[in-house]
Amino acid sequence: MLRLKRLAVLSLFAFCAITACAFWLLGASNAGVSGAGAHAAQPAPPQAAGKFVPLAGGSAHAVNITRTVDPGWLARTAVKTGIPARALRAYVAAAGMANADSPACGIGWNTVAAVGFVESVHGSLGGGRLTASGEVSGPIVGPGLNGDGFAAIADTDGGALDGDARWDRAVGPMQFIPATWELAGKDANGDGVADPHNIDDAALSAAGYLCAGGRDLTTAQGWSDAIWSYNQSEAYLGQVGDKAVEYAEQAGPTK
Repeated sequence: MLRLKRLAVLSLFAFCAITACAFWLLGASNAGVSGAGAHAAQPAPPQAAGKFVPLAGGSAHAVNITRTVDPGWLARTAVKTGIPARALRAYVAAAGMANADSPACGIGWNTVAAVGFVESVHGSLGGGRLTASGEVSGPIVGPGLNGDGFAAIADTDGGALDGDARWDRAVGPMQFIPATWELAGKDANGDGVADPHNIDDAALSAAGYLCAGGRDLTTAQGWSDAIWSYNQSEAYLGQVGDKAVEYAEQAGPTK
């Protein structure tokens, strides 16, 4: 009996590890790589809104220029969704700022969060976590994009972000490749550096990237085109869409 219990535990552990790895490989293969390609439009998930409170005067943080996430709402929603509060705060602020920048976009925090889940399980891939300042506790770096099962993307940053001077690799909780980060990276926390390993910077950059080109993410075509631009995979579209719907349902109406 003890041996059977041990076997069951080991089997469960293996399943979880394989599932997490599959999510990562799915997201890391082309994360943040734009381009054309045929894909089916799927219904846009509900675009969930967060709750904000007025910003206290004197804040230097870019994520809080006009408003900040309500702490009570944040705590309740983190419990309902299972999203770490530190990651959720970044997703909600990112969606709010992206919509302020591009009012026609209509992106919900649940879409940003769904991308964050598929890409790195909210910065926890490999057993890591997000620190209070939003940094990942250990680097999250994808496989080299050498054309072997992935797109072939030669190094574009001398290995500065990903440690690889031969091939680009997706980095950080939102899995940006260096070439795309150079174009889309934003400093969201006001420290003067756009850092793909910081959840505030990465989430805002992802939200802005998804909203680019005047997309309307409340429509099926606009939402699908946005997610497709992040990763050209029908399976990825389905994964992100399912998770975005799940988060919106779990969170419920904003109160």
